[in-house]
Amino acid sequence: MRKLLLYQKSLSDRVTDMVIYIVLALFGIATLFPVYYVFVVSITPYSEVLRNGGFLLIPKNITFEAFKAIFTSGVVPRALNVTVLITVMGTALNLAVTTLLAYPLSKKFLPGRNAVLLAIVFTMLFSGGLIPTFLTVKAVGLMNTIWALIIPGLVSTFNMLIMKTYFESLPPEIEEAAKVDGCTDVGTLLRIVLPLSAPIMATLGLFYGVNHWNSYFGGIMYLNDRDMFPLQVVLRNMIVTPSVSQELSVPQSQLSALPPESIKMATVVVAIIPVIAVYPFLQRYFIKGMMLGAVKG
Repeated sequence: MRKLLLYQKSLSDRVTDMVIYIVLALFGIATLFPVYYVFVVSITPYSEVLRNGGFLLIPKNITFEAFKAIFTSGVVPRALNVTVLITVMGTALNLAVTTLLAYPLSKKFLPGRNAVLLAIVFTMLFSGGLIPTFLTVKAVGLMNTIWALIIPGLVSTFNMLIMKTYFESLPPEIEEAAKVDGCTDVGTLLRIVLPLSAPIMATLGLFYGVNHWNSYFGGIMYLNDRDMFPLQVVLRNMIVTPSVSQELSVPQSQLSALPPESIKMATVVVAIIPVIAVYPFLQRYFIKGMMLGAVKG
């Protein structure tokens, strides 16, 4: 009984915990409410939203006409396919190149290691700028191709440093044992290091994937063909153009019963659902990867 009393929290500790829970709950509500509101508006007749003064929590009537309109238009499905292609290809290449750069730099015996690290870290503070980047992409012939959205950001310096630190935290005895058994450096990386690096791979894969999925500025800068626009560019054009039917290439008569706001909200829902659906499966790796791969002083 005495031991149990020692573990009981005092009144001040319980009050502090309650305040922390309330603050976290408020932050959670503030974060999730916009997503919930967008979804509610996308499935609610807009006349009902207007009757409630533009603020609606629980819809009385539900309609999926907005989703039907954007998926039958052909523009949103095509843009969604382009976004998925860019995200999958870009994330795979990002992880491959980042790994091939971070693994050698995690070895202190690598000749010229400090100079290479200094040059890489220098890019975190200074860059060529927007215009030189555009001219470079144009000069190498990447304009109006999906590679213009992938290659310029192939490696993130910050992510590379996180992965390098993670590789440095692995016990060197494991790699030494592999080399004693006859593994080459490439074999050690593929058979030993990468299977042990699932947390950091999932973490950085999430970083790279979300960045590709949400990117729209590159599409505006480097793409001229509307058939190659990713989903975020289509959504941006729907917001800035006065006519949604023009952006979706659908006659206005088919969208007469659907106000532009419902179409925009439905497109936003389509854009955010995949990221929300993938994150729970990577959450356990995400937390572990960030803790083990944190940049140390």
